[in-house]
Amino acid sequence: MSDSLKPNSSQSGPDRRPVRSFVLRQGRFTQAQRRAMTELLPRWAIAPREPWTSPWTDGRPLALEIGFGNGEHLAHFAARHPDWGCIGAEVHAPGVGALLQRLETEGIDNVRVLHGDAMAWLATLPAGVFALIVIQFPDPWPKKRHHKRRLLQPESARQLAALLRVGGELQFATDWEPYAEHALAVLSATDSLDNLDPDGAFSPPPENRIPTRFERRGEALGHRVFDLRFRKRSD
Repeated sequence: MSDSLKPNSSQSGPDRRPVRSFVLRQGRFTQAQRRAMTELLPRWAIAPREPWTSPWTDGRPLALEIGFGNGEHLAHFAARHPDWGCIGAEVHAPGVGALLQRLETEGIDNVRVLHGDAMAWLATLPAGVFALIVIQFPDPWPKKRHHKRRLLQPESARQLAALLRVGGELQFATDWEPYAEHALAVLSATDSLDNLDPDGAFSPPPENRIPTRFERRGEALGHRVFDLRFRKRSD
């Protein structure tokens, strides 16, 4: 395991818990979502404690979405890229259930789901696994004392960059401007990543990004959406 994939020693050890970028909030969990978790998740689940092997054996490119919400974007991307393998990670069971329902209804079979902490799982993977990593509207943790909980930090950015293959892309979107500025600074300082915006700033949204529930909610509040796109360059 490379240094970039090792747990942060300042946040690990027998007497310390790692800082989490998420809180397991209580949400509405419908009977249909519960059924999906019971009956459908075993079909699409990734076992995070098992040694990594791609769920697809044909060498197809892999996309990862971290924190997919209710799965709108992930299902949309997978349906339009049937030759890709699409992996989604989400800690909230109602969102996982909603995605599983969508996969069943729409007959999408090129998706696998990690129900749990994505960053802990990613630390076990070899370098260069993904052609695309997507993070959309993560919790902005607006209070200063909570900034350490933000998903995108210098260490996690290095970890994600290591998991991209050469030419692969990292996409990030948020409607919280201070977090956008933080993410721009962090990714710009990450070795092996190049900003696809020629001015080194925010990018137009990528073609694959669709308005999700989280984006529509932000727009209703008058929030601007900020997109970042960074590409993995060769060493």
